Amino acid sequence: MLTALILVCSLAITPELRNCDRNNALQVLQVPEQFGNPVMCMMRGQAYLAGTSIGQEMHDTEQVKVLCIRSGRSRGVAACTSPRRGEVYPCGRQGSGEGEQTKM
Repeated sequence: MLTALILVCSLAITPELRNCDRNNALQVLQVPEQFGNPVMCMMRGQAYLAGTSIGQEMHDTEQVKVLCIRSGRSRGVAACTSPRRGEVYPCGRQGSGEGEQTKM
């Protein structure tokens, strides 16, 4: 099972979104659900953020990174999104279509 961690990151603090982590994110949220696959984890993580005041009040200088962490393991899958463009892409490889594993 996967748990979604949502990081709201400032581009002023971490211009490279792949460098945003729990220690330097402006906000860190954990979705109170578990998911069976990474796609559902990413989609539900974004939907959860959109339903909060944090998600509704984001600035153009902020981006979102969703980490899907396997329960009991130290590796997860990461995806990033831009509130301005509304697109989702693997963190660190914007628009390339390649996935990335993020060690937590």
